[in-house]
Amino acid sequence: MTTNWSSASYKLSKQGQAYVLVTLVGVSGSTPRNSGTKMVISSNDIFDTIGGGHLEHKAIKQAKKMLLSGKTCQHIEHFQLGSNLGQCCGGNTTVLFECFATTGVNIMLFGAGHVGKALVPLLAQLPCKVTWVDSREAEFPVNAEQYDNVLKVVSDAPELEVASMPENSYFIVMTHNHQMDFEISQAILKRADFHYLGLIASDTKWRRFKQRYKHRDIDENQVARMNCPIGLSQVGGKLPMEVAISVSAEIINIYQAEQKKVAQLDEILEQSEEHSSTTPVNKKRPKSQQGIHWQELKQLLNTD
Repeated sequence: MTTNWSSASYKLSKQGQAYVLVTLVGVSGSTPRNSGTKMVISSNDIFDTIGGGHLEHKAIKQAKKMLLSGKTCQHIEHFQLGSNLGQCCGGNTTVLFECFATTGVNIMLFGAGHVGKALVPLLAQLPCKVTWVDSREAEFPVNAEQYDNVLKVVSDAPELEVASMPENSYFIVMTHNHQMDFEISQAILKRADFHYLGLIASDTKWRRFKQRYKHRDIDENQVARMNCPIGLSQVGGKLPMEVAISVSAEIINIYQAEQKKVAQLDEILEQSEEHSSTTPVNKKRPKSQQGIHWQELKQLLNTD
Protein backbone atom coordinates (compact mmCIF):
# COMPACT_ATOMS: atom_id res chain seq x y z
CA MET A 1 0.00 0.00 0.00
CA THR A 2 1.25 3.48 -0.86
CA THR A 3 2.05 5.50 2.26
CA ASN A 4 4.75 7.96 1.18
CA TRP A 5 3.48 11.42 0.16
CA SER A 6 5.77 11.54 -2.88
CA SER A 7 4.70 8.21 -4.38
CA ALA A 8 1.08 8.95 -3.44
CA SER A 9 1.07 12.28 -5.29
CA TYR A 10 2.69 10.62 -8.31
CA LYS A 11 0.12 7.82 -8.42
CA LEU A 12 -2.85 10.14 -7.87
CA SER A 13 -1.61 12.50 -10.59
CA LYS A 14 -1.17 9.60 -13.00
CA GLN A 15 -4.69 8.40 -12.26
CA GLY A 16 -6.06 11.90 -12.71
CA GLN A 17 -7.45 12.00 -9.16
CA ALA A 18 -7.74 15.19 -7.14
CA TYR A 19 -5.58 15.63 -4.06
CA VAL A 20 -4.18 18.26 -1.70
CA LEU A 21 -0.48 18.53 -0.94
CA VAL A 22 0.00 19.93 2.58
CA THR A 23 3.41 21.45 3.40
CA LEU A 24 4.82 23.04 6.53
CA VAL A 25 6.50 26.04 4.91
CA GLY A 26 7.59 27.85 8.06
CA VAL A 27 7.92 26.92 11.74
CA SER A 28 9.15 28.70 14.84
CA GLY A 29 9.53 27.51 18.42
CA SER A 30 8.72 23.95 19.40
CA THR A 31 6.74 22.06 16.70
CA PRO A 32 6.06 18.36 15.99
CA ARG A 33 7.75 18.46 12.58
CA ASN A 34 10.27 20.65 10.74
CA SER A 35 9.66 23.02 7.86
CA GLY A 36 9.33 21.11 4.59
CA THR A 37 7.32 18.21 6.07
CA LYS A 38 4.52 17.14 3.72
CA MET A 39 1.43 14.98 3.56
CA VAL A 40 -1.11 14.18 0.84
CA ILE A 41 -4.87 14.06 1.26
CA SER A 42 -7.28 12.69 -1.36
CA SER A 43 -11.03 12.20 -1.14
CA ASN A 44 -10.59 8.67 0.23
CA ASP A 45 -7.07 8.42 1.67
CA ILE A 46 -4.40 10.18 3.74
CA PHE A 47 -0.69 9.65 3.08
CA ASP A 48 2.13 10.56 5.50
CA THR A 49 1.77 12.99 8.40
CA ILE A 50 2.68 16.52 9.48
CA GLY A 51 2.82 15.49 13.11
CA GLY A 52 -0.68 14.47 14.10
CA GLY A 53 -2.76 16.13 16.79
CA HIS A 54 -5.14 19.04 16.39
CA LEU A 55 -2.95 20.65 13.71
CA GLU A 56 -3.26 17.65 11.42
CA HIS A 57 -6.98 17.41 12.14
CA LYS A 58 -7.42 21.03 11.06
CA ALA A 59 -5.25 20.48 7.99
CA ILE A 60 -7.30 17.47 6.87
CA LYS A 61 -10.53 19.41 7.36
CA GLN A 62 -9.22 22.31 5.25
CA ALA A 63 -7.97 19.91 2.55
CA LYS A 64 -11.36 18.17 2.31
CA LYS A 65 -13.03 21.56 1.94
CA MET A 66 -10.71 22.44 -0.95
CA LEU A 67 -11.32 19.07 -2.64
CA LEU A 68 -15.05 19.74 -2.60
CA SER A 69 -14.49 22.93 -4.61
CA GLY A 70 -13.25 20.81 -7.51
CA LYS A 71 -10.74 23.51 -8.45
CA THR A 72 -6.98 23.79 -8.57
CA CYS A 73 -6.18 26.36 -5.89
CA GLN A 74 -3.84 27.35 -3.08
CA HIS A 75 -4.37 28.39 0.51
CA ILE A 76 -2.01 29.35 3.32
CA GLU A 77 -2.80 29.42 7.03
CA HIS A 78 -0.80 30.25 10.14
CA PHE A 79 -1.36 28.25 13.34
CA GLN A 80 -0.35 28.99 16.92
CA LEU A 81 -0.13 25.47 18.28
CA GLY A 82 -0.46 26.34 21.96
CA SER A 83 -2.98 29.17 22.26
CA ASN A 84 -5.14 28.24 19.25
CA LEU A 85 -4.88 24.45 18.99
CA GLY A 86 -4.09 23.44 22.55
CA GLN A 87 -0.96 21.46 21.63
CA CYS A 88 1.65 21.29 24.36
CA CYS A 89 4.62 22.00 22.04
CA GLY A 90 3.40 25.60 21.82
CA GLY A 91 5.26 26.73 18.69
CA ASN A 92 3.98 28.31 15.50
CA THR A 93 3.66 26.84 12.05
CA THR A 94 2.55 28.00 8.63
CA VAL A 95 0.84 25.49 6.37
CA LEU A 96 0.60 25.68 2.59
CA PHE A 97 -2.31 23.82 0.98
CA GLU A 98 -2.01 23.08 -2.75
CA CYS A 99 -5.11 21.52 -4.26
CA PHE A 100 -4.64 19.71 -7.55
CA ALA A 101 -8.04 19.18 -9.15
CA THR A 102 -9.01 16.17 -11.22
CA THR A 103 -6.97 16.25 -14.40
CA GLY A 104 -7.72 15.05 -17.87
CA VAL A 105 -11.09 13.74 -18.94
CA ASN A 106 -13.45 11.71 -16.75
CA ILE A 107 -15.06 8.98 -18.83
CA MET A 108 -17.66 6.41 -17.84
CA LEU A 109 -17.92 3.60 -20.37
CA PHE A 110 -20.91 1.28 -20.15
CA GLY A 111 -20.42 -2.08 -21.81
CA ALA A 112 -17.67 -4.69 -21.80
CA GLY A 113 -18.58 -6.18 -25.17
CA HIS A 114 -16.36 -6.39 -28.26
CA VAL A 115 -16.30 -2.64 -28.89
CA GLY A 116 -15.73 -1.84 -25.21
CA LYS A 117 -12.79 -4.24 -25.08
CA ALA A 118 -11.29 -2.59 -28.15
CA LEU A 119 -11.95 0.93 -26.88
CA VAL A 120 -10.51 0.74 -23.36
CA PRO A 121 -6.84 0.19 -24.41
CA LEU A 122 -7.12 3.28 -26.63
CA LEU A 123 -8.66 5.47 -23.92
CA ALA A 124 -6.11 4.22 -21.37
CA GLN A 125 -3.32 5.85 -23.42
CA LEU A 126 -5.05 9.24 -23.34
CA PRO A 127 -5.17 11.83 -20.50
CA CYS A 128 -8.38 10.22 -19.25
CA LYS A 129 -9.69 8.54 -16.14
CA VAL A 130 -11.94 5.68 -17.29
CA THR A 131 -14.63 4.03 -15.19
CA TRP A 132 -15.65 0.85 -17.03
CA VAL A 133 -19.07 -0.47 -16.04
CA ASP A 134 -20.90 -3.68 -16.87
CA SER A 135 -23.39 -5.93 -15.09
CA ARG A 136 -21.55 -9.07 -16.22
CA GLU A 137 -18.28 -9.62 -14.40
CA ALA A 138 -17.36 -12.53 -16.67
CA GLU A 139 -17.29 -10.20 -19.69
CA PHE A 140 -14.37 -8.17 -18.38
CA PRO A 141 -10.97 -9.39 -19.56
CA VAL A 142 -8.63 -10.75 -16.90
CA ASN A 143 -6.35 -7.73 -17.31
CA ALA A 144 -9.21 -5.19 -17.22
CA GLU A 145 -7.42 -3.04 -14.64
CA GLN A 146 -3.88 -3.32 -15.97
CA TYR A 147 -3.96 0.43 -16.64
CA ASP A 148 -3.60 2.87 -13.74
CA ASN A 149 -6.34 5.12 -15.14
CA VAL A 150 -8.98 2.40 -15.65
CA LEU A 151 -11.39 1.33 -12.88
CA LYS A 152 -13.61 -1.71 -13.38
CA VAL A 153 -17.09 -1.56 -11.85
CA VAL A 154 -19.51 -4.51 -11.78
CA SER A 155 -23.06 -3.31 -11.11
CA ASP A 156 -26.47 -4.94 -11.30
CA ALA A 157 -27.95 -1.47 -11.86
CA PRO A 158 -25.47 0.38 -14.11
CA GLU A 159 -27.73 3.42 -14.42
CA LEU A 160 -27.14 4.15 -10.72
CA GLU A 161 -23.40 4.53 -11.36
CA VAL A 162 -24.07 7.72 -13.35
CA ALA A 163 -24.50 9.72 -10.13
CA SER A 164 -20.92 8.95 -9.03
CA MET A 165 -19.37 10.95 -11.85
CA PRO A 166 -18.39 14.64 -11.55
CA GLU A 167 -20.01 17.26 -13.75
CA ASN A 168 -18.70 17.70 -17.30
CA SER A 169 -17.94 13.98 -17.55
CA TYR A 170 -17.90 11.99 -20.78
CA PHE A 171 -20.34 9.06 -21.04
CA ILE A 172 -20.17 6.25 -23.59
CA VAL A 173 -23.17 3.90 -23.68
CA MET A 174 -22.82 0.57 -25.51
CA THR A 175 -24.19 -2.27 -23.39
CA HIS A 176 -25.58 -5.58 -24.58
CA ASN A 177 -29.16 -4.61 -23.72
CA HIS A 178 -31.33 -1.90 -25.35
CA GLN A 179 -33.40 -1.33 -22.23
CA MET A 180 -30.25 -0.94 -20.18
CA ASP A 181 -28.92 1.56 -22.71
CA PHE A 182 -32.14 3.54 -22.39
CA GLU A 183 -32.11 3.60 -18.58
CA ILE A 184 -28.46 4.66 -18.50
CA SER A 185 -28.83 7.38 -21.12
CA GLN A 186 -31.99 8.64 -19.44
CA ALA A 187 -30.15 8.99 -16.11
CA ILE A 188 -27.38 10.97 -17.85
CA LEU A 189 -29.86 13.23 -19.66
CA LYS A 190 -31.67 13.99 -16.40
CA ARG A 191 -28.39 15.15 -14.85
CA ALA A 192 -27.99 17.61 -17.73
CA ASP A 193 -24.39 18.38 -16.78
CA PHE A 194 -22.52 16.00 -19.08
CA HIS A 195 -19.86 17.22 -21.47
CA TYR A 196 -20.30 14.31 -23.87
CA LEU A 197 -22.86 11.55 -24.25
CA GLY A 198 -22.33 9.01 -27.00
CA LEU A 199 -24.80 6.20 -27.68
CA ILE A 200 -24.14 3.29 -30.00
CA ALA A 201 -27.34 2.63 -31.95
CA SER A 202 -28.85 1.84 -35.32
CA ASP A 203 -31.15 4.37 -36.98
CA THR A 204 -34.19 2.40 -35.81
CA LYS A 205 -32.98 2.19 -32.21
CA TRP A 206 -32.17 5.91 -32.18
CA ARG A 207 -35.63 6.88 -33.47
CA ARG A 208 -37.31 4.72 -30.82
CA PHE A 209 -35.15 6.14 -28.05
CA LYS A 210 -35.98 9.72 -29.03
CA GLN A 211 -39.67 8.91 -28.89
CA ARG A 212 -39.27 7.28 -25.50
CA TYR A 213 -37.31 10.28 -24.16
CA LYS A 214 -40.15 12.50 -25.32
CA HIS A 215 -42.73 10.38 -23.51
CA ARG A 216 -40.59 10.60 -20.33
CA ASP A 217 -40.52 14.41 -20.59
CA ILE A 218 -36.76 14.51 -21.12
CA ASP A 219 -35.59 17.97 -22.19
CA GLU A 220 -35.26 17.95 -25.98
CA ASN A 221 -32.31 20.33 -25.76
CA GLN A 222 -30.39 17.72 -23.76
CA VAL A 223 -31.30 14.97 -26.24
CA ALA A 224 -30.00 17.19 -29.07
CA ARG A 225 -26.61 17.26 -27.33
CA MET A 226 -26.21 13.50 -27.66
CA ASN A 227 -23.77 12.00 -30.13
CA CYS A 228 -25.71 9.35 -31.98
CA PRO A 229 -24.55 7.77 -34.19
CA ILE A 230 -21.47 7.66 -32.00
CA GLY A 231 -18.01 8.44 -33.34
CA LEU A 232 -16.55 10.63 -36.07
CA SER A 233 -18.37 10.34 -39.38
CA GLN A 234 -15.02 10.53 -41.20
CA VAL A 235 -13.95 7.24 -39.60
CA GLY A 236 -16.22 4.54 -40.97
CA GLY A 237 -16.46 0.80 -40.51
CA LYS A 238 -18.36 -1.64 -38.30
CA LEU A 239 -15.56 -3.79 -36.93
CA PRO A 240 -15.06 -3.38 -33.16
CA MET A 241 -11.65 -1.75 -33.62
CA GLU A 242 -12.98 0.56 -36.35
CA VAL A 243 -15.80 1.73 -34.09
CA ALA A 244 -13.39 2.07 -31.16
CA ILE A 245 -11.02 4.25 -33.19
CA SER A 246 -13.94 6.38 -34.38
CA VAL A 247 -15.21 6.92 -30.82
CA SER A 248 -11.78 7.69 -29.37
CA ALA A 249 -11.11 10.12 -32.23
CA GLU A 250 -14.38 11.92 -31.49
CA ILE A 251 -13.47 12.24 -27.80
CA ILE A 252 -9.98 13.51 -28.63
CA ASN A 253 -11.45 16.09 -30.99
CA ILE A 254 -13.84 17.34 -28.28
CA TYR A 255 -11.41 17.57 -25.35
CA GLN A 256 -8.67 19.17 -27.46
CA ALA A 257 -11.11 21.88 -28.54
CA GLU A 258 -11.98 22.47 -24.88
CA GLN A 259 -8.31 22.62 -23.89
CA LYS A 260 -7.70 25.22 -26.57
CA LYS A 261 -10.47 27.41 -25.12
CA VAL A 262 -9.02 27.09 -21.61
CA ALA A 263 -5.52 27.95 -22.85
CA GLN A 264 -6.85 31.07 -24.57
CA LEU A 265 -8.65 32.13 -21.39
CA ASP A 266 -5.54 31.57 -19.26
CA GLU A 267 -3.52 33.72 -21.65
CA ILE A 268 -6.01 36.55 -21.32
CA LEU A 269 -5.96 36.29 -17.51
CA GLU A 270 -2.17 36.27 -17.39
CA GLN A 271 -2.01 39.41 -19.51
CA SER A 272 -4.48 41.19 -17.26
CA GLU A 273 -2.54 40.22 -14.12
CA GLU A 274 0.84 41.46 -15.39
CA HIS A 275 -0.08 45.03 -14.55
CA SER A 276 -1.28 44.26 -11.02
CA SER A 277 1.71 42.27 -9.71
CA THR A 278 3.52 43.56 -6.61
CA THR A 279 6.92 42.90 -5.08
CA PRO A 280 6.75 41.48 -1.56
CA VAL A 281 8.61 43.22 1.24
CA ASN A 282 11.23 41.03 2.89
CA LYS A 283 11.18 40.91 6.65
CA LYS A 284 13.86 39.92 9.11
CA ARG A 285 13.21 36.43 10.39
CA PRO A 286 13.84 35.15 13.89
CA LYS A 287 16.72 32.65 14.16
CA SER A 288 14.31 29.94 15.31
CA GLN A 289 12.13 30.32 12.22
CA GLN A 290 12.61 27.90 9.35
CA GLY A 291 11.45 28.79 5.85
CA ILE A 292 9.75 31.89 4.51
CA HIS A 293 7.57 34.07 6.76
CA TRP A 294 3.90 33.20 6.36
CA GLN A 295 2.89 36.81 5.63
CA GLU A 296 5.44 37.02 2.83
CA LEU A 297 4.25 33.73 1.33
CA LYS A 298 0.64 34.80 1.58
CA GLN A 299 1.45 37.95 -0.37
CA LEU A 300 3.32 35.91 -2.97
CA LEU A 301 0.35 33.56 -3.42
CA ASN A 302 -2.15 36.42 -3.29
CA THR A 303 -4.65 34.21 -1.43
CA ASP A 304 -7.45 35.19 0.90
